[in-house]
Amino acid sequence: MAIYSDVMETIEMLEKEHLDIRTTTMGISLLDCFEEDGDRTARLIYDKITRLAEHLVSTADTVSSEYGIEIVNKRISVTPIALACASNLEDWLKYAKALDRAAGEVGVDIIGGYSVLVQKGITPTDESFIESVPFALAETERMCSSINLGSTKAGINFDAVKKMGPLIKKTAYLTRDNNSFGCAKFVAFANAVEDNPFMAGAFHGIGEAENVINVGVSGPGVVKTALEGMKDATVDELAEKIKITAFKITRAGQIVGREVSKRLGIPFGILDLSLAPTPAVGDSVAEILEVMGLERCGAHGSTAALAMLTDAVKKGGLMASSSVGGLSGAFIPVSEDNRMIAAVEDGCLTFDKLEAMTSVCSVGLDMIAIPGDTPEDTISAMIADEAAIGVINNKTTAVRVVPVYGMKAGDKVDWGGLFGAAPVMEVNGFNSSGFIRRGGRIPAPVHSFKN
Repeated sequence: MAIYSDVMETIEMLEKEHLDIRTTTMGISLLDCFEEDGDRTARLIYDKITRLAEHLVSTADTVSSEYGIEIVNKRISVTPIALACASNLEDWLKYAKALDRAAGEVGVDIIGGYSVLVQKGITPTDESFIESVPFALAETERMCSSINLGSTKAGINFDAVKKMGPLIKKTAYLTRDNNSFGCAKFVAFANAVEDNPFMAGAFHGIGEAENVINVGVSGPGVVKTALEGMKDATVDELAEKIKITAFKITRAGQIVGREVSKRLGIPFGILDLSLAPTPAVGDSVAEILEVMGLERCGAHGSTAALAMLTDAVKKGGLMASSSVGGLSGAFIPVSEDNRMIAAVEDGCLTFDKLEAMTSVCSVGLDMIAIPGDTPEDTISAMIADEAAIGVINNKTTAVRVVPVYGMKAGDKVDWGGLFGAAPVMEVNGFNSSGFIRRGGRIPAPVHSFKN
């Protein structure tokens, strides 16, 4: 009887509660592809990705069909491309296009790793790479880019921070015919992790193996349903229920991920249990907070509720797998969560409240549309604030904002698919340029000195 109950519960999770494997991401080291000749490097990049990932999509589809659990996205992450040390824009774009072509050839949805790590300082190569990013994002379809500009150990590289506003605004302009969508493929990090399977920030860290399979699991609808019948429960009882539910979700992801890994003959890396919403009704992190008793996500108490949710999800995941990694917790991307969109439209969820909530979520300010005329220094200041939250609290934080060219606060933009739609949010209009343009580096916090 217990087995029958477990089977029926799993079927309910799959059919009615939006349980899915959000992504199976193959990590590929490209360290042996980087040579002095740009054409040869681009060719080696393309050849290695297409060889190693040739069967990724078909294998994931087969496992998905056999187990009855949807794998929504198949993705690839690669070694940070800035390590290729190109000396000119032409070569950087060759590498970006090689990544994009390879992703198209093997049929994955997205490829990440057009990335650079500059948390402590910027080399001339890094400078050249950063200048290439807007063009690379504009001239590719599937390729994502990221930068790590701060860490608890190193502090915050303000020289990098002040470059971010101009980079993002230029990307918005170059992709203005597509609602500035290029910005949705770029994220600025503090404390970036090397085994993250989620985009836009995935890259294959230099401490990783030659080739691995990382899996990202998601199930906001499952957690929401589990809490719906607990109207009189205390918050600790809610936390326990979330933990148990996260355990079940993680076990499902572990089984599927290891099976894909086994069939491809590639080591299993990590399982990232992050409650990642989609635009679908019933697949929302904000709804979980509302089921807990908040009238709207963004009301006072939202940060506390999100903190409890994130912690309980991580505890459940750690119980279910010895390979939990990546980010793990709960994402709050505005455009990808229908109830967050409603909260913004109602005026309950503001930019500043979102920033407060990022102190306890998986990552940070994610998929937020802002007015196209937002000043460059204001965008850099948003990134500085978010990096500070991450560096001081020893957690990963990130910013993925889209200044939609030609749009103002209150307008709505629709990118379709998993990227969803979003109201353009109002931002603080006061000037930050005097602070941002100072450059330099904010020193590491006192608690970073642990050696």
